Amino acid sequence: MNIQSATFTTSASSLSTCPEPDFPEFAFIGRSNVGKSSLINALANQRKNIAEVSKRPGRTQLINFFQMNKKWNLVDLPGYGYAKVSGKKKEKFNEFVSDYLLNRESLACVFCLIDSRHTPQQIDLEFTRWLLDSGIPFVLVFTKADKMKPGAVQRHMDAFLEEMSEWCTGLPRTFVTSANSQLGRKDLLNFIHQAVTSIQ
Repeated sequence: MNIQSATFTTSASSLSTCPEPDFPEFAFIGRSNVGKSSLINALANQRKNIAEVSKRPGRTQLINFFQMNKKWNLVDLPGYGYAKVSGKKKEKFNEFVSDYLLNRESLACVFCLIDSRHTPQQIDLEFTRWLLDSGIPFVLVFTKADKMKPGAVQRHMDAFLEEMSEWCTGLPRTFVTSANSQLGRKDLLNFIHQAVTSIQ
């Protein structure tokens, strides 16, 4: 799949303010500082301003919609695990993101981003288990693979999947990515292309 157009559509603060569900949607989510905005920009052919990149974790605080090739929506969800957000505000974020994930009829798949530089983090494991228990289709995307040697990345991936295997009989599909080197970009776009084609 070639990205010929990537256009910001709107931001939403609740399920009711999301745009009409006219296109298949692929939502990207992960804990703060996982490299979500950088990966989104890489998928959109390095359009620098399509998703804001910030050194301050938790910058995305709304659901942001981007129309890709006028055929599908890339959805940028607020990250979980904000470092500098009050308890009440975090609860509100979790509520409307959960509402979107559970009830958005056009949601085709969730791309759950995991920082490949780290051993399994409990917050990531808990979120993937929630997705599974909720029946929400998802894949795992291990980010920042260029920051570590391939062997270390593979060990961290294997450890994460081993943890998941304790409560997940069918492990999800996994991708390894780097926004800097474009590693995994083609694989992600091909996966989305196949999904969009099957829906249409």
